[in-house]
Amino acid sequence: MPTPISIRLDDDVRATLEDEARARGVGLATFLRQIAADAARSVRRDRIRRQSAKVGQTVADRPDAREFYRDWGTPPTNAD
Repeated sequence: MPTPISIRLDDDVRATLEDEARARGVGLATFLRQIAADAARSVRRDRIRRQSAKVGQTVADRPDAREFYRDWGTPPTNAD
């Protein structure tokens, strides 16, 4: 369930956001929710990228990690 929040905006910032919301055919609150949702998605993607880079660097730096990942996801072959 959404939780309401209260924020203070400078008059010029509010006017700019209201103008953009009006241009998109939505209210200010809806526009602010869209902006917040977009920002949250971006933050999550950036966090995942940083974590992935950290794992990649660990694998690159450590022979035991490279060994672990070398055959990761490769099904064993039957030599029968």
